[in-house]
Amino acid sequence: MYPDSEILFPPRCIEQLADLRGPKWQDLVRRVSDLPHNHEDVLAFSLMMIRLGSCLTCDLDSYRASLGCCTCARRTISGYKEDDSSLLELFDKSLVEVRAFIEKQQPLSVSLMLEEALPVTSDRLM
Repeated sequence: MYPDSEILFPPRCIEQLADLRGPKWQDLVRRVSDLPHNHEDVLAFSLMMIRLGSCLTCDLDSYRASLGCCTCARRTISGYKEDDSSLLELFDKSLVEVRAFIEKQQPLSVSLMLEEALPVTSDRLM
């Protein structure tokens, strides 16, 4: 029904968020938007946005879904009441969670998805 809406925050919307906050936020958005979608920073950014935008409670029949994910994300960041350093802290916390998840033994399908984003180390070759 709403072709611009997805189940969770899509990385294709990241670059559209750059102009909404100050220089530190803009630097983060520009850096993350140039990375592959399976990179840990992109995953952490998406996790942060999923939580901020309450994506898990979005329904295809809702007003938020009718706006589309990118518009909803822009509204979420524009309406965020705290300063940019608080947003960067949320990103850092999400990054810690993503890294902890990646370090755990994963099913093969998850490992393959993350493969290109992770550095090759000797312990991963075994």
